[in-house]
Amino acid sequence: MILVCCLRNDLSVSPEEYFFLFSGPGLSVNVIMETEEQARNRFQSELEFIQCLANPNYLNFLAQRGFLRERPFINYLKYLLYWKEPEYAKFLKYPHCLHMLELLQYEHFRKELVNAQCAKFIDEQQLLHWQHYSRKRTRLQQALAEQQQPQQQPPPHGNAATK
Repeated sequence: MILVCCLRNDLSVSPEEYFFLFSGPGLSVNVIMETEEQARNRFQSELEFIQCLANPNYLNFLAQRGFLRERPFINYLKYLLYWKEPEYAKFLKYPHCLHMLELLQYEHFRKELVNAQCAKFIDEQQLLHWQHYSRKRTRLQQALAEQQQPQQQPPPHGNAATK
């Protein structure tokens, strides 16, 4: 079993730091024993949720329903920042979600997401980025392949250079 502490009022710490925070002003702590299966389910749920943050339309949905104004939800978003660590980020299929998670830490960004035009603008910018990135990456790969071709050609036969 794994010991997990669920903090209320401030979730700005990483999961590893939970074990050291058992008291403090305005901080209530619940200690829960979590089985391996429960830990795996929590990991999968958090992985799915954090990747949903890459979708601006989902962010707009959360903002319009008031989730982005609720302190517990904002604390949860702070808690999820541990996904930026390489040992967790390697599991992400949509790494753009980390940028959105970072932006969600700012109140002004959370307020703007209520506006559907804001979500649409972000969506369009993401599409443009992906299109440009794909083309640029293809060009870079082609240029690299062309550079490697002359280096891989065999040297001329015999003593042609000395004749």
